[in-house]
Amino acid sequence: MFDDRTQAGRLLAQRVREYAGRADVIVLGAPRGGVPVAFEVAIALHVPLDVFVLRKLGVPGREELAFGAIASAGVRVLDHEIIDALGIPNSEVERVTQMEKQELIRREQAYRAGRPPLDVTGRTVILVDDGIATGASIAAGIGALRQMNPARIVVAVPVAPESTVRRLRKIADEIVCLETPETFYGVGQFYADFSQVSDDEVRNLIDRAGAESSGLRREKPETE
Repeated sequence: MFDDRTQAGRLLAQRVREYAGRADVIVLGAPRGGVPVAFEVAIALHVPLDVFVLRKLGVPGREELAFGAIASAGVRVLDHEIIDALGIPNSEVERVTQMEKQELIRREQAYRAGRPPLDVTGRTVILVDDGIATGASIAAGIGALRQMNPARIVVAVPVAPESTVRRLRKIADEIVCLETPETFYGVGQFYADFSQVSDDEVRNLIDRAGAESSGLRREKPETE
């Protein structure tokens, strides 16, 4: 369906072009695979790119099921219905949180490289990933983003099951999804090239987007 994440990002950018050039818009890529897609969206729209580091808190023994998430800016969101229904003790909630927090801190340090903490207060956030399967992680991420007080949350992805898109429409302000195939086994099946994205590639894309954004700001006074 898609050659690679670059092509998917360029196609996705066409569907959110109404947000182009707006000072209140920021594109957030979900590391790692969502960042190459988000890069293309941010460049096409001429808006800033940043990363939204999110770590799912998986139910012990059923890690694919999220009982919450932790995210950039020290945000944690818990799904108390799942915690209560499965009888997850507080000690396990905290153990999983601390375990995932270590990886979140590592990624924050690796990706931000001295940049200031993520701040989306009052902004329209376009949250981009390379695809969504069950939606558990993105749903937790939306909850975490809400705690950071953005004006609007737009989830934009190349591919996801229709059932997942319907669920996410209830909690996001807008969902943009290019393809909703009936048969869905995993995101990777819809890419000819779904190679792993490295930390170095994430850093490189953020730096490139930042350099282009700075160049646009320098050029703007000359054109006015």
